Amino acid sequence: MNWRSLLFAPASRPERFEKALAAGADTVCLDLEDAVAPDGKVAARAAAAAFAQGRAGVGVRMNGADTEWASGDIAALKSVAPAFVMVPKATDAAALERIWAALGEVSLVPIVETAEGLKNAWDIAASPAVAAILFGGVDYSADIGAELAWEPMLYARGALAAAAGRARKPLLDVPYLDVEDDAGLIEATRRVRAMGFTGRACIHPRQIAGVHAAFTPSAAEMAHARRVVAAFDAAEGGAALLDGKLVELPVALHARRILAAAGEG
Repeated sequence: MNWRSLLFAPASRPERFEKALAAGADTVCLDLEDAVAPDGKVAARAAAAAFAQGRAGVGVRMNGADTEWASGDIAALKSVAPAFVMVPKATDAAALERIWAALGEVSLVPIVETAEGLKNAWDIAASPAVAAILFGGVDYSADIGAELAWEPMLYARGALAAAAGRARKPLLDVPYLDVEDDAGLIEATRRVRAMGFTGRACIHPRQIAGVHAAFTPSAAEMAHARRVVAAFDAAEGGAALLDGKLVELPVALHARRILAAAGEG
């Protein structure tokens, strides 16, 4: 499954499900948590479960494990096996693995959005239950009393990038909240891509194109990556020089990842 973009859709609005699926995101997540009022949870659960069944790339965000709706969410989603189940307020790997077992080993996407979750991010990322990770920056900033801005969130993003990179798991960034700021979205997404993030969540279909643009290597990046790989291969595993710069294994691996992101190599 490709995790470059993930589009949220309220599970209480089934008339939007097909539109969300057709919007072009790599994955779609039907939201039972923040997007649904308490008196609509049961109906939204039934609608989300029915739509997600058998649909590639469609997952569901369940309610928090400590809420009254969690057990019903798990029972309903286990029976339909969506592409993934997103778990809010993920704090430790053991709790995730209990949910995973209860779901019949449906892949999980934990949201790391608390200081406790960040502390345990390495174990969370390494868990076999986890398919990808989402940084819940809005809740995280509230949890630690910080602004949702680049500098205050830099440590959390860096820690998650290290944890996800070590586990070789996709890492998605928090949605960009200004849906009309296309330039800001692309700039912010390029910055997290440079840190090691592999995707971004979206809250509106118009954000998908910008996210894809930011995560798609440019023609210049592709050309340089090809030259790096060619130089390294010509050196037969040894160090090489390209334009006066040293090319060794880590540099070649980075170049190969750029090519792989574009479906090449």
